[in-house]
Amino acid sequence: MAELIVLVVVVLLVLIVVVKAVMVVPQAQSAVIERLGRFRTVAQPGLNLLVPFFDRVRARIDLREQVVSFPPQPVITQDNLTVSIDTVVYFQVTDARAAVYEISNYIVAVEQLTTTTLRNVVGAMSLEETLTSRDAINTQLRGVLDTETGRWGIRVARVELKAIDPPPSIKDSMEKQMRADREKRAMILNAEGTRESAIKTAEGQKQSAILAAEGEKQAAILAAEADRQSSILRAQGERASQYLQSQGQAKAIEKVFAAVKRSKPTPELLAYQYLQTLPQMAQGDANKVWVVPSDFGKSLEGFARMLGEPGEDGVFRYEPPQESTDAPPAEAVEESVQAWFDTSTNPEVAEAVRAAEAVARKEVPPANVSEPPQQG
Repeated sequence: MAELIVLVVVVLLVLIVVVKAVMVVPQAQSAVIERLGRFRTVAQPGLNLLVPFFDRVRARIDLREQVVSFPPQPVITQDNLTVSIDTVVYFQVTDARAAVYEISNYIVAVEQLTTTTLRNVVGAMSLEETLTSRDAINTQLRGVLDTETGRWGIRVARVELKAIDPPPSIKDSMEKQMRADREKRAMILNAEGTRESAIKTAEGQKQSAILAAEGEKQAAILAAEADRQSSILRAQGERASQYLQSQGQAKAIEKVFAAVKRSKPTPELLAYQYLQTLPQMAQGDANKVWVVPSDFGKSLEGFARMLGEPGEDGVFRYEPPQESTDAPPAEAVEESVQAWFDTSTNPEVAEAVRAAEAVARKEVPPANVSEPPQQG
C-alpha cells in the first residue's frame, strides 16, 4: 500500500515537471521569461522549454497593432477657448522586453503622453485652426509619440482626432454664423435669379420689338412694291387697252370704207343714208330745232360729181381708188409696242420681292448676356 502511494506521488511530480517545462506561445504573441527573478529570454510563438521551478513567465505581450480610444480631454486653444477632444491611438509593441521593463504600464503612459502632447499642439492654434487642421494635428502627435515611445518598445502607427467639441456658447455662435451665411447665400441667389429673370424678360421684349419692327418694315416694303407693281401693270393695261381700242376703231373704219367702196353708192343712196341719220343727229336735250338745208340735194350731187364718174346711163357713181398694198393691216401690232402685251413678271421685280421675303423670314440672333459672377 505504501509503495502504491509513493508511485502515485512520483507520477504526479513527473506530470507537474513536464507541464512546467513545456510552454506553447500562440502566434502574434510573445512571453517574457525570468529565471530566479532575473530576465532570461523572450519566448517566441511555438513550443518553448522551461526549467521547472526556476523559470517563470513574467508577462505575455500581444504583438498585434492595438487601438486605444482615450476619453475626451479638455484642451485650451490659443484664443482661450476650451474644447473637448477625443483621441484614438494605433500602436504596436515591437520589443516585449522594453515594454515590460522600461515602463510599468505602457497604455497609461501612451494616454498621458498623448494628452500632454495634444495640449501643447492645440494650445498654439486658434479654435478655427483647430477645427480645420486635423491632419496637421494628427501628424504632429504621431511624430512626438513615436519618438518618445520608441524606448519603450512601442511603435505608434497613427493618431486620429475622433471628435472636437467646442463649448456650447461657441456652438451656438457658429450655428448662428452658419445660418446667417446660408441666408446671405440664399438672398444672393434670389437676387441673382431676379436679375437673370429681368435680363431674360428685357431681352425677350427687345427681340420681340426688333422682330415686330422688322416685320412691319418688310410688310411696308412688300406693300409699296405691290402698289408699284399694281400701278405699273394697271398703266400698262390701260395703254394696251387704248391701243387695242384704236386698232378696233381703225379696223371698223376700214371695214366701213371697204363696204362703201364695194357698193359704189349713187347720190340717191347717199341722200337716203343721210336722211336715216338725221333722227339720230336730232336726238339730245340741246337739239330743239333742226333745219334741213334747201340745197341739200345739190350738195350731194356736187359731192357725187367730184368723187364719182358717169356710168353708161349717165348717173355719177363713186369709184374707189386703187388699194395700196404698202399699208399694213389694221390688226397688225408694231414691234415698238409688242412689249405692251407681255404679261410675264419682270425678273428684277421678282428678285427684289424674293430678297425682301428672305430678309423678313431671317431670324434675329439673340444678344449675348454675360454670365453673372458666382457668389461664394
